[in-house]
Amino acid sequence: MTVTIVGSQLGDEGKGALVDLWGGDADIVVRYQGGDNAGHTVVEDGEEYKLSLVPSGAVRDKIGVLGNGCVINPRTLFSEIDDLRERGLDPDVRLAKRAHVIMPYHRRLDNIEEEAKADSDLTVGTTGRGIGPTYEDKAGRRGIRVGDLLDPDVLRQRLEYVVPQKKALIEDVYGLEAGEECDVEALVEEYTEIGRRLREDDMAVNCGDFLAERREAGDNVMFEGAQGTLIDIDHGSYPYVTSSNPTAGGAATGTGVGPTVVGQGEVVGIVKSYLSRVGEGPMPTELKGDDRDEELAEFIREKGGEFGTVTGRPRRIGWLDMPMLRHAARVSGFTGIAVNHLDVLAGLDEVKVGHAYELEGEERLTMPATTERWGECEPVLKEFDTWPEVDWAAVAEEGYDAIPDAAQDYLEYLSDELDVPIYAVGVGPGREQTVHIENPFDD
Repeated sequence: MTVTIVGSQLGDEGKGALVDLWGGDADIVVRYQGGDNAGHTVVEDGEEYKLSLVPSGAVRDKIGVLGNGCVINPRTLFSEIDDLRERGLDPDVRLAKRAHVIMPYHRRLDNIEEEAKADSDLTVGTTGRGIGPTYEDKAGRRGIRVGDLLDPDVLRQRLEYVVPQKKALIEDVYGLEAGEECDVEALVEEYTEIGRRLREDDMAVNCGDFLAERREAGDNVMFEGAQGTLIDIDHGSYPYVTSSNPTAGGAATGTGVGPTVVGQGEVVGIVKSYLSRVGEGPMPTELKGDDRDEELAEFIREKGGEFGTVTGRPRRIGWLDMPMLRHAARVSGFTGIAVNHLDVLAGLDEVKVGHAYELEGEERLTMPATTERWGECEPVLKEFDTWPEVDWAAVAEEGYDAIPDAAQDYLEYLSDELDVPIYAVGVGPGREQTVHIENPFDD
């Protein structure tokens, strides 16, 4: 059995909480794309764990795999693993040998390039973690892969080819001074040592073979996507996107399992009950402009803790965007959804949803293909009855029927519009603060 978890919006939907919730029935949790730009927070026994690379399932003693679609910063990885061990956990993390490695020069170039774009309309608002430059080298066939770290001779050969190019780019194109990030000998020494640790701890695997063997042995596998659909390089709001595929198709290409394996399992879209975004790009339902909207956005931001896990940046806030969700459901083929942060909307004077867009006098139920046209869309808002603050811990314990009637109407509208069932409703950050409706691992 496989379950694929997909962010249905702009990231920050609370995927980690659902991976953690249902991960108890998984034997293996696999990240299939992204890197340490994708933060997720997991609460376990009252303890909060902020992770950016280690798969969420590691907190629950599951095997965590970083698939070939990921880009991996070993410094971040081992820092997180060592921190979890200091806190009494023993994470079992495997790395795909075909996954690409984020090198120090990638991080340097990421920051240089974003700064160079700062005065143009091309700034993306990256986390500066080197994600984009690493994927560029992957596509340009000059990347360093995890398997290369296991062979010092191959590693040196790769670095001696690529580092002079990076140094020339920094110095000759940007007019800056290259530093230790372009020191071949220092890089060979550091990353050979990383390769030694990977080999000694038996962490590097042939991902496709590893997962096939475990599935044949009867293991349940959960595929964990980072970020969200609108950040997808192919299906998102280009160029305000990441450099990989968070949508469900990425689970196949990013791990080495066949698309029929992913398609025969469950694909669950994670929905935040309102919208948030870090970085640039259109956001038709954004709460901005007048004092009332700005105050409402600030209230939701503070109540929902809408600050980037990795960057700490305040997130932009908007009403739920249904054209975006319809697009996400189609692209990934959702078999169900989970709706998070329902409690954040409790007690508001108004609750609205962007039901459709208006573009050049026409009503549109899904998104235009280009970001420029998306930016021209005006939201067609649908208003809902509000619901009060309640004891959400008691609601989670009692079940769906304990959710206020107006909030149930809101949820049922989402289910009807997307034509999929709701599997869970998040009413707080902890696993125990989730209303269980259906477990996607149950046949």
